[in-house]
Amino acid sequence: MSIKLSEIPTTPPDDLKKKKMEAKTIEMVIKIGELQHKMYAEGKQSLLVILQGMDASGKDGTVKTVFADCNPTGIDTYAFKKPTEVEFAHDFLWRVHHKAPQKGNIMVFNRSHYEDILIQRVHKWISEDKVVMRMKAINAFEELISFDNQTKVLKFYMHISEERQKEKLQERIDDPAKNWKHKASDWDERKHWPEYMDCYEYAINESTTPWHIAPCDSRWYRNYFISKIVLETLEAMNPQLPILDKTHG
Repeated sequence: MSIKLSEIPTTPPDDLKKKKMEAKTIEMVIKIGELQHKMYAEGKQSLLVILQGMDASGKDGTVKTVFADCNPTGIDTYAFKKPTEVEFAHDFLWRVHHKAPQKGNIMVFNRSHYEDILIQRVHKWISEDKVVMRMKAINAFEELISFDNQTKVLKFYMHISEERQKEKLQERIDDPAKNWKHKASDWDERKHWPEYMDCYEYAINESTTPWHIAPCDSRWYRNYFISKIVLETLEAMNPQLPILDKTHG
């Protein structure tokens, strides 16, 4: 069944209480840190978390909150920006593959390889044939690191409403503490909202590794939603602390 983003709420369920969910989020963040420690010590599997969404959808805030209790030694983040000249001279996944996490680590992609079938497609910098080819390559890449290197791939679409995004972008102008985040180009990209939604739906529906649609209009629910899925994923991975075999001294 195809996902239609306009049919999925960007707001929290009405029956949830903010303070209660914030308390649960803190508990889950602590547990995420404990499991990350075990996974790093175990050194047999890894987790790739992909945060993909429109500008001001909360990618930075998610990283800061959800992984706050993780040991910096075993977790990295990488923000994909416009490719450099060297990166442009290679295939589009060249710059991505060497950022995939090694065994024992968590890697968080702030934006990702999906940019190459989003912004490039919206602005018609690539053909539709190349979009299809790249989608197949992305699926193959994610399947490769999953089966060949025991990397769990966890993908979140940061689902913010057009109205809420406008508020967040305006805050970057009105609040001096957030002025550094303001980019005129963010407002330009916003003009292409319908095209972006079409491209996101294509990427989500054509993926062989499923996406989680994270409602992002409310920061507290976004953090709860993503923390819950990250924690459940790590629990299912069940990392174990290595035990010393004392019989061999």
